[in-house]
Amino acid sequence: SIASADMDLNQLEAFLTAQTKKQGGITSDQAAVIAKFWKNHRTQIHESLINQSRWDNGLRNMNWRVDLKAQLRHMDQINTPVAIVEMELGKNGQ
Repeated sequence: SIASADMDLNQLEAFLTAQTKKQGGITSDQAAVIAKFWKNHRTQIHESLINQSRWDNGLRNMNWRVDLKAQLRHMDQINTPVAIVEMELGKNGQ
């Protein structure tokens, strides 16, 4: 919960306080250890979660164009612009 919400220190303190007060929750010593760990490793944990959840890491190439329809059955569709975008995605080093 802490990592997925990327909690700041105020949110972390409120969350851990709630966890110590609920039935079957954590002790205040455990809360202190979790808080210290999160303070020291928050950036690395957040970056790791982002890297794991990305489909691909980067945009390799992009082409685009805008087409206009010049002839159709219905007059109201003539000169309607259509954008076509082609994106090539890839992971770093591939």
